[in-house]
Amino acid sequence: MSRTRGQGPLVWISPALPGRTHDLTAASRHRIIATCIRLGIPVLADRGYQGAGDSVAVPHRRRPGKDFTTQQKCVKRAHSRLRWPVERTIASVKTWRILRKARSSPNQLTSISRAIHTLETHR
Repeated sequence: MSRTRGQGPLVWISPALPGRTHDLTAASRHRIIATCIRLGIPVLADRGYQGAGDSVAVPHRRRPGKDFTTQQKCVKRAHSRLRWPVERTIASVKTWRILRKARSSPNQLTSISRAIHTLETHR
């Protein structure tokens, strides 16, 4: 899990979780959504957060055999425009080779990712 500012720079990286943890599970474990609600920070998320509650804005899902309405298309486009800095930041984190090739404990990965974040911040 990562958190970014509106312009896209990485602000925070959560501690690593073991295995392939679902986004919504990781967000609830780290209390990200609850903290954002408490602080009044709007939450724009991808469809992996479907079911997180009314306070989390996720894009519309297309129903089988139906097309999006014009209003749904506009809302989806606006949502994407607001989320692109986050997606771009996540993509840059995924380019860190050490995280792609790492085969170590979550604790060690947490230390590594925090060190990389510090280096990227002071670049």
